[in-house]
Order: sequence, then structure tokens, then C-alpha cells
Amino acid sequence: MTIDKKYLDLFHKVAVKAAYASYHLVGKKDKIAADKAAVDAMRNELNRIDMNGQIVIGEGELDEAPMLYIGEKLGNGNGPELDIAVDPLEGTNFAANNLPGALSVIAVAEKSNLFNAPETYMDKIAISENVKGIVDLDYSVKKNIMNLADYKNTTPENLTACILDRPRHKKHIDELKALNVKLKLISDGDVSGALLVTNNTHKVDIFLGIGGGPEGVLAASALDAFGCFFQGKFIFETDNDKIRAKKMGIDDFDRKYELNEIVSGDSIFCATGITSGDLVQGIKVDEKNYTSETLITHKSLGIKKIFRSTNTI
Repeated sequence: MTIDKKYLDLFHKVAVKAAYASYHLVGKKDKIAADKAAVDAMRNELNRIDMNGQIVIGEGELDEAPMLYIGEKLGNGNGPELDIAVDPLEGTNFAANNLPGALSVIAVAEKSNLFNAPETYMDKIAISENVKGIVDLDYSVKKNIMNLADYKNTTPENLTACILDRPRHKKHIDELKALNVKLKLISDGDVSGALLVTNNTHKVDIFLGIGGGPEGVLAASALDAFGCFFQGKFIFETDNDKIRAKKMGIDDFDRKYELNEIVSGDSIFCATGITSGDLVQGIKVDEKNYTSETLITHKSLGIKKIFRSTNTI
């Protein structure tokens, strides 16, 4: 089964409308208001679409309106059943402080084909080469880097690793430095961080480290269309985390998930720039129009490119 290509334009519009709504609050030092603007715009657009949609990755737990909460039903009830994952404002601090890299992100798959991820941390690793055994979450940082260097017929100092700049990653960062690997440290936005492995122009060979579980699922949708390798393992630190995970059908708390276990079948992914970053340019406004850039993938159609659109204000 595939998702009809007409939905490509519809979900592109959803991401663009959310990005434009949030754009008005860029640099206003209010990340909550910027996020809410994106959420409200995204919900309004999603409810116009001919579908029976349900949020499986959202802004909050069940019944936590006004966010796009896990379990929320969307669409007008006429059309296919679809799983929806959203991050209406990826990089809330970026938007609030007018920094590069704020995005509006949505991923869509057929019902039961997108992993229903709890709001907890995930250990992740991604490379562009969809080959098992080069890198693995069970390997040490050194083994992953040496394997990848060997596969690329190069040396570690010619590799670049992207990782969130967090205290929890100090050991990883120290190991990467000891191997003379070039570092791209990011402060937020680990959907876009993972996607930097998809294109040689970004000059990132490996993405690794612990970030948000929902963000891992969103990134996996695009990485799947690009034919990349991705692995994720949820981190359940508290009993409440485990209780929520069990409700979502997760029983093995130590399991590694391969890409095809996170997203299966056909999928659509859209990430529209709010502020300009590594992946796409941000919203540009003149007197009558606004222009956006969106990274779009549609697996079944083999689409994986940046689309530019101009809309009347």
C-alpha cells in the first residue's frame, strides 16, 4: 500500500502554515507562544484534510490539549487511516532567540506503520550507508568510528560526527576528540542533526548520542526514504517511563530498534524552515508574499528534495 501522492501537497501545506505561524514570534523570547502558534496552525490544517488521522508522536500525553497530543484524532473523517508524528516547532529556543535551525516537522504513514514512541530519551546512531554491521549501538565509539573509516576507505580525522552538546555526552565527545574526529556540536534540534547524514553537502558522516525518542521516530521517517542506516534504543529512567511505555506496547526496555521497526511501509516527511539552518532556509517575507523551503520525502515515489513555495500573505 502507498499513500496517494495528493497528500504530499497537503502535508507540505501543513508544515508551511505551521512554520509561518511560528515565524511571527521569532526573536520574541517566548518559546511557549511560538510553539503554540505552530501547534494551532498545524491542527487547523490537518483537520481540513480528507483522512482519519491519529497522532502517534505529539506534543504531550493523551488528553493534554491544547497541544497535539498522542491519541488525538485529526482530519475530516473522510479518507484513509493514517498515523501522524509531529514536532510543530523543532528548536523552540532557536525560534525564541532568532537562532538558526528552527523547523516545523511532520511525518505520516499508513495506520500502524509508524512507531508509537513515548516521550522519553532515545540513544541513536545514523549513517548514510544502509549496511548493517558498520555501526551499532552496542559498539564502542571507537569501534563505530574505525569501522566507518574502514568502510569509507579513509581515516578517523577525515570523518565528522554530529552530536548534541550536552554534559551526558562528555565521554563520547572526549573519545571522538581522542580519535581526531571532527565534531559538529549542536545545541538543539536533533531531528535536523540526524538528517545531516543524508547529503554529502552537509559533510556529516555519523550522528550519534542521546536525544528525544519522538524526534528519533520523526527523523527515521526521512532517513528511511534516503536509504540510510538508523538504530534507536529508548532509555527508561523512571518507573513512570516504563509504565507509559507498557501502555504503548513496549515490553522489552533494552531492545534496539532497527529502521524498519520504527517506520514501515510508505511514508511522507516534511520539514519546513522557520529560521535558516543547515537543512533548509527559513521563512522570508515581503509586502505581499512569504517564501518557504521544505525538505520533503515520499518513500514510494522516491521523492527526497527541497521544495520552495511562495504564498500570499
